[in-house]
Amino acid sequence: MVDVVAETPRTRSLVLDVPDWPGHLAGQHIDVRLTADDGYQAQRSYSISSPPGDGVRLAITVERLEDGEVSPYLTDDLRAGDRLEVRGPIGGWFVWNASAAAPLFLVAGGSGVCPLMAMLRHRAARGSTVPARLLYSARDPGDVIYRSELERLGAGEGLEVVLTLTRAWPDGWTGYRRRVDADMLRDVAWPPDRAPATYVCGPTPFVESVAESLVALGHDPGGIRTERFGPTGG
Repeated sequence: MVDVVAETPRTRSLVLDVPDWPGHLAGQHIDVRLTADDGYQAQRSYSISSPPGDGVRLAITVERLEDGEVSPYLTDDLRAGDRLEVRGPIGGWFVWNASAAAPLFLVAGGSGVCPLMAMLRHRAARGSTVPARLLYSARDPGDVIYRSELERLGAGEGLEVVLTLTRAWPDGWTGYRRRVDADMLRDVAWPPDRAPATYVCGPTPFVESVAESLVALGHDPGGIRTERFGPTGG
């Protein structure tokens, strides 16, 4: 491992050098396996948050779960120079390529922003001008992963970043103050007749609600790709 980057009080990005890494697509993930001295093993999947095309180097972002088996070690104990066992890249459905021409609509719940960040970084690295929007739901400002980078990317051409905060708001906050719902999606999503490429990632109830709302608003189910996560023990 090369570096550990604090993203929020509960999340860390781990920058890894993976020998013989074959490369990945934006949206794919890896499996990380830990082995204890007594031989006990625990494995978890983590989305790759870095863009394709960075040689053997890649990044994952890990949210610490208080009762987790893997995430506390990765966020609290791991140091530069430590070694991890990884497998990947994995997944071929929830991926996006900067050569695509359709408008890009990304919807993230909490740490579901991680694979979507790989897509936005890929878009920026390739100089893509495809219009893009990110709707990101977080509990409060301190839980917004990649906040500074998202502000910088959102100030560029063709990308709009929309935050909705569900539990606490800073003074003067004028953005959304609720969970993602159909009215919000109607306001933020590209119109269905523009046939956007839509990617939704987050907890299972969040993903199902967003996907169902988009279909009800007239979006083609075939244009909506989803990635969900539930309780795994962390």
